[in-house]
Amino acid sequence: MSRSALLVLADGRFPAGGHAHSGGAEPAVKAGRIRDARDLESFCRGRLHTSGLTAAALAAAAALGHDPAALDEAADARTPSPALRATARKLGRQMLRAARATWPSPELDALARAFPRGAHQPVVLGLAARAAGLGPEDAAHCVAYETVSGPATAAVRLLSLDPFQATAVLARLAPDMDQVAARAADAARGGVDALPAASAPLLDITAEQHAAWPVRLFAS
Repeated sequence: MSRSALLVLADGRFPAGGHAHSGGAEPAVKAGRIRDARDLESFCRGRLHTSGLTAAALAAAAALGHDPAALDEAADARTPSPALRATARKLGRQMLRAARATWPSPELDALARAFPRGAHQPVVLGLAARAAGLGPEDAAHCVAYETVSGPATAAVRLLSLDPFQATAVLARLAPDMDQVAARAADAARGGVDALPAASAPLLDITAEQHAAWPVRLFAS
């Protein structure tokens, strides 16, 4: 395993398209559910332990070498919102381009051929981690961090939130991220049928509403 490869994959500058997405923070801000750093922390914690856990387990399973097609079907089944499914595939397509350029791999090439319109992003991230010589825990940690860092970064732009406060939120959530990553990796070892299906219905509902907005700052 390479600690440096993990840092590259988890770096917000990795060109995987996540900067254009708020992780549900934009509609939450508009609805008044995120108004300050305390609200942001609650939002991120809830997202982490629900959809974040599910995504982290999918990534861990892909890093373990489970069938990507079966994992993509499992991701579809665990993503009831059409808007979020489309977003996951768009992000997966962008991540796959970046991963193939960074860590050339026959498995990544095969995934690109099997899913020309994009596989779900957690599945791609897991295979990218595998190509980089990383393990399931590493993949799960990347997803856990991404799950909360996206909304935190978006909140800085949406609320003019102090970046130091946003970073402090991420630091306070570190134990939760470790817990979710460990749970996800353990579940992935049980196979596709053992993967968690935790969900956040309000995120699904607001994602559909957000997709219909004529003007928005973030794609999702």
